[in-house]
Amino acid sequence: MVSQVIEHNHPERVSDSASSHFKLRNYYLVRAGVAALWVAAAFTVGRMSPLAAAALLIAYPAWDAIANLIDVSWNGGAARNRPQTLNIAVSGITAVAVAAVIANPHAVLGVFGAWASLAGLLQLATGVRRWKAGAQWAMILSGAQSALAGGFFIKQASGSAVPGIADIAPYAAFGAFYFAVSALSLFLRRKG
Repeated sequence: MVSQVIEHNHPERVSDSASSHFKLRNYYLVRAGVAALWVAAAFTVGRMSPLAAAALLIAYPAWDAIANLIDVSWNGGAARNRPQTLNIAVSGITAVAVAAVIANPHAVLGVFGAWASLAGLLQLATGVRRWKAGAQWAMILSGAQSALAGGFFIKQASGSAVPGIADIAPYAAFGAFYFAVSALSLFLRRKG
């Protein structure tokens, strides 16, 4: 009854809601796809070529900055999306920091660790804020796991074993999984 009143008196709200739902679902699909492609590239060309590995390690946080910029622009701008806006800056700085230390695998892993922790907390905050949009349990879980993985990366960076792109790829694979789960959940929620 209430939804019928809203549809009749404010059809733009229903349209805006459907549009937001569609955009968020597609955003999650793109994020899942790009992360999956990155993982495939990391385990293939990234392991064979140090130059490709370096490019991939710089590209991953750079893409996160771009993706968060898209998210912010689709969802009301910077003022309404402070966690994603902060994540744009954090991810952009991380891409530059990774490029600056790319010759030192331990430093790269340490930078990734700090980024994963902070970006994870920001993603968790975004998931909590968007709870009513649906499918945010996966984003909250992803953010928490990212924050924990970041701590693990920082600890691993101080170890004696030389880290490589294969140490970061599983982190990206989990990201792809969580984005895919969120997209599927939104699809199923809309169908129901």
